[in-house]
Amino acid sequence: MNILIVKLSAIGDVIHTLPSLAALRRLYPDAHITWVVEEAAADLIIGHPHLDEVIISRRKSWIKAIKAGKVAATLREARTFVRRLRSRRYDLVIDFHGLLKSSMVVFLSGGRRKLGYDSWQELSGLFLNEKIPEDMNKHAVDRYLDFLRYLGAEVHDAEFILPLTDNTKACAKQLLEQHHLSANNYVAVNPIAYWDTKLWDNGKFANLADQIKEGLKLDVIFTGSNRTDAADILSRMKKEGINLGGKTSLPILAEIYKSARAVITTDSGPMHLAAAMGTPVIALFGPTDPARTGPYGKGHAVIRADLPCSPCLLKKCSTKECMEEITPGQVYAALENQIRH
Repeated sequence: MNILIVKLSAIGDVIHTLPSLAALRRLYPDAHITWVVEEAAADLIIGHPHLDEVIISRRKSWIKAIKAGKVAATLREARTFVRRLRSRRYDLVIDFHGLLKSSMVVFLSGGRRKLGYDSWQELSGLFLNEKIPEDMNKHAVDRYLDFLRYLGAEVHDAEFILPLTDNTKACAKQLLEQHHLSANNYVAVNPIAYWDTKLWDNGKFANLADQIKEGLKLDVIFTGSNRTDAADILSRMKKEGINLGGKTSLPILAEIYKSARAVITTDSGPMHLAAAMGTPVIALFGPTDPARTGPYGKGHAVIRADLPCSPCLLKKCSTKECMEEITPGQVYAALENQIRH
């Protein structure tokens, strides 16, 4: 049996799909399972023990290349992607994404059973021949697992498995040792988020980090895709922090988070990565709904302002009041409570 998973992005969404992959492998232990993913989240599944093949869609790169005038080369690469996608006859295709971009992959796959949600978001149901209801009152992890329940799987606890190797662990250990860090003696902070409305003030992050250093006697490390964001926070701190921005791949970051005492983060992919590693998470929420996309599992804390306009799911806001009302003292108290108990 050949099965195709379509979940293209983003980092958090791909992590949310991992329990469904584990359940799918238990249900079909001998199946050949392929996953189509975009570049940004590919490291989360390449080499995964439950996967037989990973096909990477370079959709965003193709769009940029076409805008730059590299049409012929881009079309050749896209045709190669389609040929690889269609090189196997899929008995079952599951569209976990439910958007136009994923529906096109479903169509191009030529699969026999094409399963997805009945929501028709961005006409995503156009090429499906099997649909299930999409319950938006559930957390994304449980919502994705509804596909497995529909297929007849027994779903119990969500299982997050990441393709972490001995080399990944060694690289993470070396990075920590370079900064004289050891397991459980530091708090990791992720100040980054893709939406402007999810961001918290850098001055507040600096104030919080100083409180952690002073009150809890723990080191504070900052992570992210670049060093610039953390550098600004560090420049505002009175005490010393550590900037690991831009120094980690996703698997190495997972190991860094696994060894942390706790992770303080905006609503972002790194938040879900930390939760998947079983590390206590303190998540700062504003425009989004933690019931749908909060840190999954037990032992986490969500800090949010109780405003009538939140969650609004808006990427732009003139006031960002929901994030502005969160204080360093609130976050520190939540962290202290986690550590003391």
